[in-house]
Amino acid sequence: MIPRALCALVLVFGLAACSPGGFSASDDPVFAPPADPRGAAIDQLTVGHRLMNAGEYELALSAFQLAAAEQGLTPDVVSALGSANLGLGRLGQAETLLRRAIAADEADPGAWNNLGVVLMERNRHAEAAQAFRRAFALDNGQSVAIRDNLRLALAKIENPQYGRDTEKEYKLVRRGSSDFLIRPAQ
Repeated sequence: MIPRALCALVLVFGLAACSPGGFSASDDPVFAPPADPRGAAIDQLTVGHRLMNAGEYELALSAFQLAAAEQGLTPDVVSALGSANLGLGRLGQAETLLRRAIAADEADPGAWNNLGVVLMERNRHAEAAQAFRRAFALDNGQSVAIRDNLRLALAKIENPQYGRDTEKEYKLVRRGSSDFLIRPAQ
């Protein structure tokens, strides 16, 4: 019985050696196309912003971390890391990163706006209004999202009870590559 099993095993391996299979390239569309090692690398910051637009905050955070490894912790990268953490609901980390980005580049209205959103989420309305005012001034009043966020923050300051009964009817909406807006839920 053992000689038959041994013969069958040798026959199977012998025939397998004659097959064209293996790890050679295939014309089958199931396999990924080969990578061009001489091709241009894709900017991970751009990849991260595209993932943020798709709502894939965890993947965007990974892309921004790769961008940090490639480019260093530039103000744009740090702001993007803060925005991804904001999207993930990690408000403490988002605030720390956005404040760091603002310290490096005080002229970024997106970072100021996102910091304001973090502060609004943490019920620090007066501080959020200051951040939104700064973002609005830096943006020359061009952004409707920043203006709406500023209006909401000012309304919360004037009337602390504003929206308390409808507090759960607001949601965080992503606009653009790294801007967030507080909108009423519908």
